[in-house]
Amino acid sequence: MAGQSRKWMILVATIWIQAFTGTNFDFSAYSSEMKSVLGVSQVQLNYLATASDLGKAVGWSSGVALMWLPLWAVMFAAALMGLVGYGVQWLVISNVITLPYFVVFLLCLLAGCSICWFNTVCFVLCIKNFPSAMPLALSLTVSFNGVSAALYNLAVKSLNPSSTAVYLLLNALVPLFTSVVALIPILLQPPLDSVNPDIVKRDHLTFLKLNVLAIVTGLYLLFLHPSDSFTARFLLSGAIFLMIIPLGIPGILYAREWFHRTIYSSIRIGGSGFILVDADDLELHKQLLSREASRENGLVYSSANSGASTHVISRQNTAFEGGCSCKMIVTTNQLLMLGQEHKAGELVRRLDFWLYFLAYFCGGTIGLVYSNNLGQIAQSLGHSLMTSKLITIYSSFSFFGRLLSAAPDFIRTKVYFARTGWLAIALLPTPIAFCLLSALGGNLLAIEAGTALIGLSSGFIFAAAVSITSELFGPESVGVNHNILITNIPIGSLVYGFLAAMVYDSNALPGVGLMGESLVCMGRECYSLTFVWWGCISLLGLASSVLLFLRTRPAYWRFERSRRSAILS
Repeated sequence: MAGQSRKWMILVATIWIQAFTGTNFDFSAYSSEMKSVLGVSQVQLNYLATASDLGKAVGWSSGVALMWLPLWAVMFAAALMGLVGYGVQWLVISNVITLPYFVVFLLCLLAGCSICWFNTVCFVLCIKNFPSAMPLALSLTVSFNGVSAALYNLAVKSLNPSSTAVYLLLNALVPLFTSVVALIPILLQPPLDSVNPDIVKRDHLTFLKLNVLAIVTGLYLLFLHPSDSFTARFLLSGAIFLMIIPLGIPGILYAREWFHRTIYSSIRIGGSGFILVDADDLELHKQLLSREASRENGLVYSSANSGASTHVISRQNTAFEGGCSCKMIVTTNQLLMLGQEHKAGELVRRLDFWLYFLAYFCGGTIGLVYSNNLGQIAQSLGHSLMTSKLITIYSSFSFFGRLLSAAPDFIRTKVYFARTGWLAIALLPTPIAFCLLSALGGNLLAIEAGTALIGLSSGFIFAAAVSITSELFGPESVGVNHNILITNIPIGSLVYGFLAAMVYDSNALPGVGLMGESLVCMGRECYSLTFVWWGCISLLGLASSVLLFLRTRPAYWRFERSRRSAILS
């Protein structure tokens, strides 16, 4: 029982790490001041945002570090990277020291790398301590990464609302402090135990309660906005309290165990209908994800089952009889089973991967670039004072989107739908949002609504991506394959940000807006054309996700059919 309590302590520690290390989401809060201090153009400012995202391209380095260092050492290495990366930037923006632009670029790169290392630590903790509920643990903890900007916004307003440089100081210090707090649970990790069906059922019920608490936390941060420093301190205390509540889980576990031993055993009522994921189903799921077990369950495409598989594929693609080219894209070299391992060479040769890459590139990544530009968007429209509110809206809805990514796992016994289909649905709000922004970009309500939709969509994609990569290309290769996938983030940050910066600088007229040595663009034209371009690009991502869903639907269908058949037999 002590091991059960300790693993929940680790989950709480992971939530805290994620909640306070999403430091890249508050870039737009201090970007305007950084631009002024450095005296750079919008294009050069975009390169700094790209440098932060470029850290994801070297995320594999954290996996290499784990081969030689203990987990706690990797966590503190990430904290030290952030301390140097953000701390020196704070000295620059506070005019304490002066550094050339290239050095600041390298500092942004170091800070971005620290975020990847923290994420790796959290992924390892969830996978190791919750092997029977890994998707739920990952989606819950990753969700809190999306709320970081809202928490930092409250903290800055509590300390010094007039200085955006405080964001950088907090970005440097808070993750280090969080790492110190999380050290004890990480050092006291419980040994791995065999999966007990009763414990698995209770774990899923506990995850459901934690998701409800997470929703309350997100609503709290979204709807309660401070009007002064005192109110901000009060609201920040409330947010911290909501994040401390899960610490009561170990005590609840002990109390529940005592209740089951002494009282419940004598009045037990059979036939409880509330089971999120059956334990036998869970074991079957593990078996089906391996190639050997998949062969045993008839999931591999062979001469024995080729007729049935061909029938399934042809029956599900009758809608494409009229369009030969579209039918060929959907049916050619389809994925035959879920969980089949793909090495890097095999991965880049699959059409499914490139459709997935394009959907992510034109969906979640474009949402991240939008969040990086929130400061300049608000400033150009004359709403500079609303920047922190827009950051909070994006952060909170990104948080809700990440939480929603767990919905398929909770409702799969009632409603089964391929996870790639959920991805396509999640991409739909992004083109709608950019259409709204391009048409009504001068209206503050339209900006808030568009920001909320983009945050919701990108948050879902970020959280669901790990599970999708694992299901489509194999759980054992997910570390390498997912790092290949997210190379689209620095590429997209560079391309989309450069596009926006070019439009911005071309509309920045001399004498109209000047901040330090840099020009400031004012008016709707600063971003209206950018929103049109981004909207068209997001439609391409939506189309790619639909094609991915149509190509992978038969594999998901066969997997679910075999799962249900094995349960009923």
